[in-house]
Amino acid sequence: MSILASAPCGCTPFNFAEPRFHRWLAQGGKAAAVSPSPERTLPLPNRRGLRGRPWQDYALFTVLVGPNLVLLGVFTYRPLIDNIRLSFFDWNISDPVATFIGLSNYREWWGRSDTWQIVSNTVVFTVATVVGSMLIGLALALLLDRKLRGRNLVRSAIFAPFVISGAAIGVAFQFVFDPNFGLVQDLLHRVGLSVPDFYQEPKWALFMITVTYMWKNLGYTFVIYLAALQGVRQELLEAAEIDGASRWATFRRVLLPQLRPTTYFLSITVMLNSLQVFDIISVMTRGGPVGTGTTTMVYQVYNESFRNFRAGYGATVATIMFLVLLAITVFQVRIMDRGEL
Repeated sequence: MSILASAPCGCTPFNFAEPRFHRWLAQGGKAAAVSPSPERTLPLPNRRGLRGRPWQDYALFTVLVGPNLVLLGVFTYRPLIDNIRLSFFDWNISDPVATFIGLSNYREWWGRSDTWQIVSNTVVFTVATVVGSMLIGLALALLLDRKLRGRNLVRSAIFAPFVISGAAIGVAFQFVFDPNFGLVQDLLHRVGLSVPDFYQEPKWALFMITVTYMWKNLGYTFVIYLAALQGVRQELLEAAEIDGASRWATFRRVLLPQLRPTTYFLSITVMLNSLQVFDIISVMTRGGPVGTGTTTMVYQVYNESFRNFRAGYGATVATIMFLVLLAITVFQVRIMDRGEL
């Protein structure tokens, strides 16, 4: 019966009846006489950090990400914390001393008569600009994704307003909506319709600034959707066409699911941009025309802080906006993670 044994120092097992065992005994039983198995040779251990990663990876991460984290902390999170702290004070920006008043600013915001008018303006303006610019941007992207003559020129023309100053666009659209000699007035007269007074009626004034910002922001959604269409899997569209699916069914069941991450991204970024619109409102209506007809929450922050010199109350409005946006963003992220968006 064959008996197996292992030589010292991790050498390979061998049989006592084999010649190499006798050679090993003749040499004094030294472990060096039998060569170790190459597959059992262990590499030298590397110095590793947390979770088994080399410390060089953490050093590279710190070098690359560290400066960005410092900038975010100094210019984003510190002002945010200071703003939340200031919302508990009554402070005139020209006064070096601020008086602590607790939750009085929040109670005042909740009970003021103009609060819900301003909130309504903000919601209507934001929803209209987000939905409108995304729908029109997607439609234009689908149209100009085809091989058409002069499409590059049209693409540039659509994107150009996005890089123009909002104040300049506001001044230009003041003449477009002018009730006496504006472009809108001329077009409505040609079809026999009366011209609304965009600068005296609050609802039409809100409609005016909404259309103006939508026109300015259209190039952004258009370019993002156009880039997303370049990455659509054409074989799925061809399979739907072979199966006899209609254009609407192909769009709804094949194309839109592939554009879902882009739609999610745009819904977040366009909403954030819309809530920060200040220049167009300031140039075209200054929050009017009557009272707070076109005043949004971000414009109210400016009014309270730099016109009424109530920086504490302005910080309160800004803090409420931040909390609402945080809740909406977390909700959208959770829906996206579950695959429902």
